[in-house]
Amino acid sequence: MLIVCTILFPIIAGILASVIRAASYRSLCRRYAVISVVSAALGLLAILYAEEITLLTFAENVTLTFALDGLGKFFLAAVLILYTCAAFYAMEYMKMEENRPTFFCFFYISLGALIAVCAADNLVTVYLAFEMATLTTVPLVLHERTKAAVAAGLKYLFYSIGGALMGLFGVFFVYYYGMAGRSFVPGGFLDQAAVAGNEGILLAAVMAAIVGFGTKAGMYPMHGWLPTAHPIAPAPASALLSGIIAKAGVIAVIRLVYYCVGPEFIRGTYVQYAWMILSMITIFMGSMMAFLEKNMKKRLAYSTVSQISYIMLALSLLSDGGLRGALLHVMSHASSKGCLFLCAGVFIYKLGRRGVDELSGIGRQMPIVMCCFLAASLSLVGIPPMGGFLSKWVIALNIADDGMKVLSVLPVVILLISAMLTAGYLFPVAFRSFFPGNDVSLPEESEEPNALMTVPMILLCCVSLVMGIWGVRILEGIGF
Repeated sequence: MLIVCTILFPIIAGILASVIRAASYRSLCRRYAVISVVSAALGLLAILYAEEITLLTFAENVTLTFALDGLGKFFLAAVLILYTCAAFYAMEYMKMEENRPTFFCFFYISLGALIAVCAADNLVTVYLAFEMATLTTVPLVLHERTKAAVAAGLKYLFYSIGGALMGLFGVFFVYYYGMAGRSFVPGGFLDQAAVAGNEGILLAAVMAAIVGFGTKAGMYPMHGWLPTAHPIAPAPASALLSGIIAKAGVIAVIRLVYYCVGPEFIRGTYVQYAWMILSMITIFMGSMMAFLEKNMKKRLAYSTVSQISYIMLALSLLSDGGLRGALLHVMSHASSKGCLFLCAGVFIYKLGRRGVDELSGIGRQMPIVMCCFLAASLSLVGIPPMGGFLSKWVIALNIADDGMKVLSVLPVVILLISAMLTAGYLFPVAFRSFFPGNDVSLPEESEEPNALMTVPMILLCCVSLVMGIWGVRILEGIGF
C-alpha cells in the first residue's frame, strides 16, 4: 500500500488544500509546503521499502500493478527532486499570477500521475498513468486563460492524444505477441513462437509506439507542442514540463523497448536506424532553433527538444552502455533545465524581462541567479565536472563503440555541433549579464529574489554537480 499512498497523497491533499478556503495566501502556502515535504518523504520510503501491489484486474494478464525496480526508483527520485524544488519556488512566483489554488491543485495531481508512471509494473499501467499525466498537465499550460494559452494548451493536448494513440497501437501488439505475465522483464518477454512470421507487423507497431511516446519527449516530427507550450506556462510549470514531464515519454519508450520487446528484436532493423536518424534530426534542429530564438523561455524550450533527443539517441543504441548514458542525461538534464527555467522565471518576476537581449548587466544585480544560470549552462553544454559532461561522454563513447560504420561517426559529429550551438545560445547570456559593456544601461532593480526562489535553483545545480562526479556510482547502486 505504500506505493498507492505515495501516488494518492499529493492528489487528494492537493485537491483538498486548494478547495478549502484559506485565510490568506501565506496560510495556503503553508499547506502546500506540508504537502510537498510529506510527498517527498513518502516517495523516499517507497524507494526504500515499497512492494508490488495489484489494484485492478481488467482481463487475463491485464492488470493495474505497481512496483518499483531500479529504473522506477531512479525516475521517481528525479520527479521528487524537481517537483519539490518547483513547489517552493512557485509559492513566491505565483504571487504575480491569478487562480493560484487551481494551479497548485493540478500541480499536485500531476505529481501523483508522474509517480504512477515511475512505479508502473506493466505496459498497460504505464499507458494509463502516461495518459493521466497528459490530462493533468494541460491545465498548467492553460493557466493564464488567455487566447494564446488556450491555443497552446489545445496544441499540447492534440499532439499528446495523437502520440498516445500511436503508443496504444504498439501496446496492443506487444501484449498480443508477449508471453503470459507481462510484467516488465529486462530483455523483454516476447513469445518467439507467436512472433515467428509476424515480425513485420510487430516492428511497425514498435516504431509507431516509439514515435508516439516520443511525442511527449519532443522528438521530431511530433515536437511542435513543446516550443509553443513552454513560453505560455508559468515558469515553475515550464521547469516541470521540460525537466521531468516530457520524460514520461522516455520512461514509456524504455519500458517498451528494453523491458517488453527486448533490444535484440529491434537491433539491426529499420526501426533502430529510423529511431537514430529521427533523434539526430531533432538534436540538430532543436539546437539551431534555440540558437536563433530571442525569447528566453522559447529558447530554452527548443533546447529541451534537442537535449531530450540526446536521451532518445542513446536509447536507440539498444545497448546497456547506451541505457546508462540515457539515464545519466535524464537526471542531469532535469536538474539543469529545471534550473534554467526557474532563472527565466526570476527575470520575468523581478524585472518583467523575457527577451534574451534584455538581460545584459543583470548579473551585477542578481549574482546568485546568474551564477546558477551559468552552472546549469555548463552542464547542458557538457563542461566538467557538471552532470551534462558525464552523460554526453558516456553516450558518445557508446556510439563510437557500436560499430555501425557511418552511424558510429555521424551521431558524434551531431553531438559536437549541438554542444557548440548550445554554448552559442547560453554562454553569451551569462557573459553579457556580468560584462555588459559601457553602452548598456543597467537595470534599476538590484534585489535578489528571496530564498524560496534561490534555494531551489542552487539545489538543482548541486544535483547536476553530484551527477557529474558520482553519476556512474549512483547507477551502479541501482543495478545499471
